[in-house]
Amino acid sequence: MGTKTWRQLTVWLHVISSVGWMGQALALFTLLAISHGSEDNAVRVAATSMAHEIDSLLLAPLANASAFTGFMLAAATAWGFTRHWWVLAKFVITLVQLHAGIFLLSGALRDSVAAARAGIPEPASTTLIAGTGLMASAIAFQAWLSVAKPWGKARTGAKPPTAPRWVFVAAVAAPLADITVGLLVGYPLPALSLIVLGVRLTSRRRELRPQAVAESAPRVSGKGLSGQDSS
Repeated sequence: MGTKTWRQLTVWLHVISSVGWMGQALALFTLLAISHGSEDNAVRVAATSMAHEIDSLLLAPLANASAFTGFMLAAATAWGFTRHWWVLAKFVITLVQLHAGIFLLSGALRDSVAAARAGIPEPASTTLIAGTGLMASAIAFQAWLSVAKPWGKARTGAKPPTAPRWVFVAAVAAPLADITVGLLVGYPLPALSLIVLGVRLTSRRRELRPQAVAESAPRVSGKGLSGQDSS
């Protein structure tokens, strides 16, 4: 298969993993809302435990795959990270989502499960419910950005080149391998995706260096120092 086909597969994987991420965020929102509204501790334990399993086994791997393929598409095509406002907005939103999901929501969800299993009559917090709802809403907004592509260009200049085929092959293979390994070990482990992304960012920087030098070089007219045409 050629570069175009592998690029299309990368876009396809990005789309389905993003839709899956949003779907699992909505599932967490529903389960946590059930836990919050129930006075039966058995229901709270069941709802929060299921939410925790979904977060670990489905949401986190899909979120990693969605973010990785999005970053790779930016790093491997002329879109870039900062050339268009809509791409930059998606990039910033994704970073915020990953930080909130890994360091805030997942920890709060584990605490909620532990409290429910310990018999502590404490429903899922409204902050946790609101967080999962905001996560799903943010993904929906990013989908709109991808379709509408609003606000124009943030930067001008020559378009970066499209990456070679191996980059898109790695963009498809790495998250699938990481998801498989994560299922085997019992927790998400996007190690290969991070390695591939690091390699691509390094190679892209080398590719863009000649363009940056050419753009910063002063333009020389066709006339010599005497003001006469050098030709």
